[in-house]
Amino acid sequence: MPATYDDANLVMQIVRWGTEMGLTDAVMTVLADEFDPETASTDDPSVLKILNFGEVVGTLVNQDVLDRGLVLDMWWMQGLWSRVGPAAQRQREHLGEPLLSENFEKLARG
Repeated sequence: MPATYDDANLVMQIVRWGTEMGLTDAVMTVLADEFDPETASTDDPSVLKILNFGEVVGTLVNQDVLDRGLVLDMWWMQGLWSRVGPAAQRQREHLGEPLLSENFEKLARG
């Protein structure tokens, strides 16, 4: 099913929310050459912002509220997950909660 105008409106609200939370700076931080996904932590505000953003968007897609194709055209979820996913996985192990960031991961992995 193709994206709808409702999907587009929701995406624009998400874009605004991302701007308000400083998502662009967080993305720039985790895509920088010096950022190391293998040592990254959920204590890092940039990592946490991207994980929260990805989980919200992934949940909306998972619940069929938002079109997956539109989301993947807008954001490089696979690339972002590759940078912050290792920190999420370590947090899952630490807390013993396998569902943390599951919708972000599902979206990123297809």
